[in-house]
Amino acid sequence: MSYEFIQTSVQDGVASIVLNRPPLNILHIAMMQEINAALKDFTGQSVKLLVFKAEGKAFSGGVEVAEHLGGTATRMIEEFHTMFRNMDKLGVPSIAAVNGAALGGGCELAVYCDLVIASEKAKIGQPEIQVGVFPPIAALIFPRIMGRKKAMELILSGDILSARASKDLGLVNEVVPHEEFAEASEAFIAKFAKMSGPVLQYARSATLAGLTDRDPKVLESIEDIYLNGLMQTEDAIEGLQAFLDKRKPVWKEK
Repeated sequence: MSYEFIQTSVQDGVASIVLNRPPLNILHIAMMQEINAALKDFTGQSVKLLVFKAEGKAFSGGVEVAEHLGGTATRMIEEFHTMFRNMDKLGVPSIAAVNGAALGGGCELAVYCDLVIASEKAKIGQPEIQVGVFPPIAALIFPRIMGRKKAMELILSGDILSARASKDLGLVNEVVPHEEFAEASEAFIAKFAKMSGPVLQYARSATLAGLTDRDPKVLESIEDIYLNGLMQTEDAIEGLQAFLDKRKPVWKEK
């Protein structure tokens, strides 16, 4: 199938999705719909590994801010979270190859993957709090990856991390020199691609069995907080609109 904002392929059991909305690969509804269509298509094929890559100078700068406002917010969240639900339905180990910035929703997409390889020039973080919202997927998985205290610090501050700092926290598995990224990421992927597909799936399922970060009810609870709590506040609207207006937000609530 041909797509406008992504490129896809399946080769030797490795399914790849390449984000292709340069320069920053901002995730908008149309692009997320394509990702969801590709993930559903992969489900019907013999796939042992899922890989996310990106064209352009960033892995992804996040979700389109304008689509957080007005009548598109619910639809945006639905398409965004459906990506992660579809990844879980596919049920195979996933790898993100991050060369450049992975911020906001781009960070969530990368770190939700089971494995991450990053260029030493990569930047990773969740700056949403600075524009009056919070990152639902990061709220779901950050505490499971790095513990409650550091997860709270990153989500509540919006700090951006270097690739090596991200590795220290467990968000990234391997950091490689920028000029070696293409070759190193292929070698990293090949290490897992040579394994048995069914064994990879069972091993992944067993590893996740004791965790609740993939529990659908947990994400539903976070969605409710986001849409029916956060997005009903004046400050969420002010923060997002200020970003679009290229000005500092004036918080209305204490």
